[in-house]
Amino acid sequence: MLTLYGHPLSSYTQKVLIALHELGTDFEFRHIDLGDESDRALMRSVEPMGRMPALREGDLVLSQSSLMIEWLDRHHSGPQRLLDPDPDASLPARQWDRFLDFQVMQMMQQIVDARIFMAEGAEERVAPFARGKLDLAYAALDRQLDGRDWIAGRFGLADCAAFPALFYAGAIHPFADHPRLSAYFKRLVARPPVQRVIEGARPYYGWFPFKDGIAARFL
Repeated sequence: MLTLYGHPLSSYTQKVLIALHELGTDFEFRHIDLGDESDRALMRSVEPMGRMPALREGDLVLSQSSLMIEWLDRHHSGPQRLLDPDPDASLPARQWDRFLDFQVMQMMQQIVDARIFMAEGAEERVAPFARGKLDLAYAALDRQLDGRDWIAGRFGLADCAAFPALFYAGAIHPFADHPRLSAYFKRLVARPPVQRVIEGARPYYGWFPFKDGIAARFL
């Protein structure tokens, strides 16, 4: 049985959930509560750093969301594919997947970490740099989406990464002045697998430290 370990609010868990729903894959979702020591111990046993998510099938355990989606696409796909089977043709999707994780998700996470975990005043020092990087990333995505409905031409790996990255980053630093990116995000939100992820996370949105930015659009 295929098992995904994670939490509905976790951005990288959401990324893998979108892929699973898109592929129509049967799986068990093991909801992890990191406030529970037994669940923390479980995550340490299946993921090297104890971080969410992790994917298990039999003796195989995978971490890193992009790797999980690539493996699912090879071994659990039907007519729907999330990557072109030609390694060269799939490079743009892989590139934009990495872009979204590093240039959007991680920049957003720096601001969140500064507010939650760092000393007083850290957010004021960290946020201007991270917001500047987000502006550059938003502009690059807006250019990439010129003439495209999906980031790499067809819905796939990069778009699975895009929803949680843009959902949380947009709650902190909106991208409304980028029209193609804004229209793309609306297409993402309308997609049924993404709707399933939104509904699964809805009870936990209040935990996000910038929840007002989510409430304005989704609550």
